[in-house]
Amino acid sequence: MKKIYFGLATLVILLDQITKWIANTQLTMHEQNPVMPFFNFTLMYNYGAAFSFLSDAGGWQRWFFTIIASVISIVLIVWLFRLKDHEKWLGFGLALVLGGAIGNVIDRVRFGYVIDFIQWFANWGEKTFYWPAFNIADAAIFTGTAFILISSFFVDDNPEDYSQDNSITNKT
Repeated sequence: MKKIYFGLATLVILLDQITKWIANTQLTMHEQNPVMPFFNFTLMYNYGAAFSFLSDAGGWQRWFFTIIASVISIVLIVWLFRLKDHEKWLGFGLALVLGGAIGNVIDRVRFGYVIDFIQWFANWGEKTFYWPAFNIADAAIFTGTAFILISSFFVDDNPEDYSQDNSITNKT
């Protein structure tokens, strides 16, 4: 199973980097390219963290967020190696978060910012409400977090339930 998790993380990194390269070479900064009535491709650079947090902090945040994401990535790699075979939901979640974190770290190291290009919005009467632009790495982190939460709250990962020997669970 561990090969699948690391393969998934690698796939996320590759898709993220390829789509960012396409966005960066084919889109014009801040120009909205409609795809559907509720989403555009719009090239933006995020110098901060989620929702552009600390984007105008003067440059130190680049290395701060790079170090935090790198440490988190190392923790996730160790966690993935220690997973039990039956912890599949958790493994998929960790793999998605790992791939997303590394995808964004690559941008921070290379450019000093993260390339975002997916923009969702909703029209409400005369007003348009925009969700902050994001990328494949961000979507993987969000989806992976959902898998981790589902695993934590809804999936019974008790190894005794998976035991071939039911005498463990049937002790009196």
